[in-house]
Amino acid sequence: MPLEQREASALGALTVLELAEGVGGEYCGKLLADFGATVIKLEKPGCGSPTRSLGPFAPGAPAPESSGLFAWLNTNKRSVALDVTSAAGAAALGALLQRADVVIDDHPAGWLSGVGLDPASIENSHPGLVLCSITAFGQSPPGERLHAEDLTVFHSSGWGYHTPSAADAGLPPLKGPGRFLPSYEAGLEAAMCVVAAVYERDVSGQGRFIDVSKQQVLASRIDYVLGQMVAGELPVGTGRTAFDLGGPAGIFACRDGYAYIWMSAPAHWKALRELLGDPDWTASFPEHWLERECTPERVAQCRFHIAEWLRTQDKHEAAAAAQKLGLTLVAVNDARDLVASPQYRFRGFFAEVRHPLAGAALHPTVPYRLSATPAKLRTPAPLLGQHTQDPLGTPDGAAAAGSRSQPGGVR
Repeated sequence: MPLEQREASALGALTVLELAEGVGGEYCGKLLADFGATVIKLEKPGCGSPTRSLGPFAPGAPAPESSGLFAWLNTNKRSVALDVTSAAGAAALGALLQRADVVIDDHPAGWLSGVGLDPASIENSHPGLVLCSITAFGQSPPGERLHAEDLTVFHSSGWGYHTPSAADAGLPPLKGPGRFLPSYEAGLEAAMCVVAAVYERDVSGQGRFIDVSKQQVLASRIDYVLGQMVAGELPVGTGRTAFDLGGPAGIFACRDGYAYIWMSAPAHWKALRELLGDPDWTASFPEHWLERECTPERVAQCRFHIAEWLRTQDKHEAAAAAQKLGLTLVAVNDARDLVASPQYRFRGFFAEVRHPLAGAALHPTVPYRLSATPAKLRTPAPLLGQHTQDPLGTPDGAAAAGSRSQPGGVR
């Protein structure tokens, strides 16, 4: 049935089998599930997905239901305990495939063929199926990169080249933000590709195989300096100083935390002078010094006075005052700041999700809102095997969970 005619959610009755066992595939499935797709997660009996063993963990909750990471990545999904590598599991997988629109996987290249889903022949063996694979380097990686982790992907994509900017040449590059940036970006890319492929299939009747490389996805988000190197506009070298644009940009201590400031134009300089009360020391600086006369001495002097002023300010008040003047100065937020943010509260960005065993926690939702069919956190992440007996049945899996099922939900 075409997506436009399905129930009042963005993805309606789209049925997805999730074979994925990592952050990238599970995030892709979460995005689809939160927009209404029925996502059936196939997990190893007994232990479940490996992400169930990754923290942070809810205190007092039993394994394998205590992982906060798993709880966030798997809202609105159904869990079926099934070893797809066994003969019985392969037969059960085959039956589920007859009802599925999409399959999501993130095992290393070659794994899908072992469970009867050969990417090279999928359009013939399962003509209406959209099969999406998320791997570190695609389906034909060098042998040494077959089992690459996100840290390897991050640096091979070029991002490590400028972490940090203005780097000390004697220090190694940083690992990048968070633990799973390549996986999250690849999961987002995969979800968009899946939806596009499903719409195409609704017209043509033909599914397709989607090969998502984390390394290529992250390279597509590349910094403009690296883009200039790829385009031949800047020389390519091993040094990381190309990202040092000069100027006093940086993170500074405030009375209650930290703030980041960025300055690159005369308007920024004018705003800074006004913010600081036009102090005497600014008189010796040319109006266009950031563009034409950005000497190390001026940078050091400017940074000294910025640091001196910010040390006496509250970060949010300083950011609000600076932004009114057109100066790019922002508070460096911690988790408590984000939860208390008036903007996030107004938008309803965080929702409380109550898991039956792990308890209640605030979950970030989505940074975009569809007016008619918004994403919704309808049910918490499933208990391991909660829907094994009834994978396509009632949304809350009550028929399958039996005595194990406990009240849970979202508010």
